[in-house]
Amino acid sequence: MPRRARILVVDDQLEMARVLADDLTDAGYVVDVANSAAMALEQTRHHLFDLVISDLRMEQVDGFDLLKQLKSLDPDLPVVIMTAFGAIDSAVAAIKLGAYHYVTKPFRLDEVTAIVGRALEERQLRTENRSLKRLATERSSLGAIVGRSAPMQRLFELIERVSRSSASVLICGETGTGKELVAKAIHFSGTRREGPFVAINCTALPEALLESELFGHVKGAFTGATSARHGLFAEADRGTILLDEIGDMPLAVQARLLRVLEEGEVRAVGSDDVRRIDVRVLAATNRDLALAVREKTFRQDLFYRLNVVPITVPPLRDRVTDIPLLVEHFLDSARHRNPEGPVRELAPDLIAALAARAWPGNVRELENLVERLVVTGNAPRATKVDLDRTLAEGPLADASFDLRRETIVSLRQLEAEYIAWAISRCDGNKTRAAELLGIDVSTIHRRGKGQGEPT
Repeated sequence: MPRRARILVVDDQLEMARVLADDLTDAGYVVDVANSAAMALEQTRHHLFDLVISDLRMEQVDGFDLLKQLKSLDPDLPVVIMTAFGAIDSAVAAIKLGAYHYVTKPFRLDEVTAIVGRALEERQLRTENRSLKRLATERSSLGAIVGRSAPMQRLFELIERVSRSSASVLICGETGTGKELVAKAIHFSGTRREGPFVAINCTALPEALLESELFGHVKGAFTGATSARHGLFAEADRGTILLDEIGDMPLAVQARLLRVLEEGEVRAVGSDDVRRIDVRVLAATNRDLALAVREKTFRQDLFYRLNVVPITVPPLRDRVTDIPLLVEHFLDSARHRNPEGPVRELAPDLIAALAARAWPGNVRELENLVERLVVTGNAPRATKVDLDRTLAEGPLADASFDLRRETIVSLRQLEAEYIAWAISRCDGNKTRAAELLGIDVSTIHRRGKGQGEPT
């Protein structure tokens, strides 16, 4: 069910405001009233409005000051000014300050409803235009899902099937396999492709800010909340939201997310009101969520809600035959981004060497390495010699763990090297590395201390 637009009517003549509110309610809108600018601003602390109709001449704080404060909180908020007949100059001045339009008292209801309808339609068009621009940008990135191997053909077939539905999808796969690209492909190939695609990394923000980003907040809900915010679920209305790294979402936020999935409603932080939304939810993770459920770090009911259709993105080691095709694609992209780079092609011996690597960082690691070859190369054709030099110069030299040694080393030294490699594979997250290694994180800290690492 589409959400009804919410309107605030502001007039120090309360009866006049209520009459207009009743008429707009009959026209199908949700309407609140305020009898002063101060009360109107207080209302905006607790509700998110789609349009404001305000009288221009009010005691204490007039419509001009209210207009300025409303536009500072939400520049896109349409504000319709009511003014007495004969005060047209003031109305024109208000429009110069950002008001959408004005009506003169006494006004006709059909005149007001026509202006309100037009203002809301234009706001919706601006939102859709931003979505279409985002659509054009995102569609160009879908070509990055490159592959002809059997695992990729199965993935493409599954993407095509789920894109025609509205079911929740859980996209699983190792770091760097392209889970977000799969999510975009599902969105832009489906029935919601003209709606917004919104993505958020659940590990990027602390719990309090993550909750606000997802569900929105009202002004003053917490320190620093100087204006109201709709939140990403509201921004994704009639579109898709991707919750990346969902396995790292705090339990408290998981509980709120579950309610959104069950009720189709969001409640902004600090607000008593709920907002209906129509959003398809895609989630992505590199963690074993079934294991997280057993360990009680992830809610079982939320897991079942998200895991309606599971998709696993294959690691690069399981699609080695795609490497030449990926290399060609990444080479074209890298040359476009770095037109001054001398490298124009990669020699067959270099491509063969790339196909023989383990690629723990998957497709992302391959893409980064190809770009590094383009930027640091010395000749139009890069060879395996250039690859060996590039790997020896930077962190990519440690991207895979090699058991082969010139001499026999102690098990403790080998263990220390393996732990260090595991930490690097987890982007420095020792807790995650310990989880994958099956040891306590204190063991990592203790071994690190024994090797001279600061703790």
